[in-house]
Amino acid sequence: MEFSLVICTYMRAQSLLNLLNSVNQQSLCPNEILIIDGSINDETEEALKQNTFKNLTYFKVDELHRGLTKQRNFGIKQVKESSEIICFLDDDTILEQDFFKEIIATYNTYPKALAVGGYITNEVEWEETNLNKLKGKFIYDGWMREEPLRFRIRNYFGLEPDTNPAFLPTFSHGRSVSFLPPSGKIYQVEQIMGGVASYRKEVFEALSFSKYFEGYGLYEDTDFSLRLTKKGALYVNTNARLSHHHHVSGRPNKYKYGKMVLRNGWYVWRVKYPKSSFMSIIKWNVTALLLMIITFIGVFTSSKKMDALAEGFGRLIGWISLIFKKPTVEK
Repeated sequence: MEFSLVICTYMRAQSLLNLLNSVNQQSLCPNEILIIDGSINDETEEALKQNTFKNLTYFKVDELHRGLTKQRNFGIKQVKESSEIICFLDDDTILEQDFFKEIIATYNTYPKALAVGGYITNEVEWEETNLNKLKGKFIYDGWMREEPLRFRIRNYFGLEPDTNPAFLPTFSHGRSVSFLPPSGKIYQVEQIMGGVASYRKEVFEALSFSKYFEGYGLYEDTDFSLRLTKKGALYVNTNARLSHHHHVSGRPNKYKYGKMVLRNGWYVWRVKYPKSSFMSIIKWNVTALLLMIITFIGVFTSSKKMDALAEGFGRLIGWISLIFKKPTVEK
């Protein structure tokens, strides 16, 4: 099964080299690697000229095609005809040796799979357990992790998600892929993370990444997954392992981020549930308010007080803006 790797990058030359070195050490390597560089300097291009990577093709895009969504859509168009699977990786990830082997094996195990996601190992600590419930812990499929404060508070108010991890609740605000344990299992999901994702190439004959998310693209991967799951099955293979080393460059300021959390969060909720019950609408708004209050509390408890203040105001403005102008959801 031929497969291509598309890496969209922006001003992260060293992070990209670290990723490519891990790709070089794979037990199963991509048939082609496409680097889609939106950088405003030549540092990444020069770094690639000084290092040799097999099957790599470099593209420097102009302002018209700059931004994660635009670069992904640009990269899809460059993939060679014979490729069956297109993989996407964030440029600040590092793969374990069998990452691609496990991804491709999933498609062989589930021939009708339209997408397969990988599993990030360095962001959450899990331990095996025989317990079904323990205060302060989230327990799933024989494993437990710390329950984040926002979920503990939500649980107190009866606002816990009404779906499994990686499925969108009826009032959104769900648990992400990071709430799936490192069990070695393959889980069927309806959300995969865009920075550790793969898709059958045929998917892009009918779908593309939404223009609504052009720019930083918060929740773009959720939007695409939710639209795709209407057409077929999506999976996460917890043996397709990698680490994510968050690079600060290219991320929006906290005010813009907070605003996107509300507006983009509302958008993806409506992708899955274009018509919601009155109670779901109430729960969505109460949860949004609760999470906003938790963010503002960070002004007093966090070491990054100004970041918490900016994000809190961004959430508030984003919430208010939905009253006057809601996004138009792409069908």
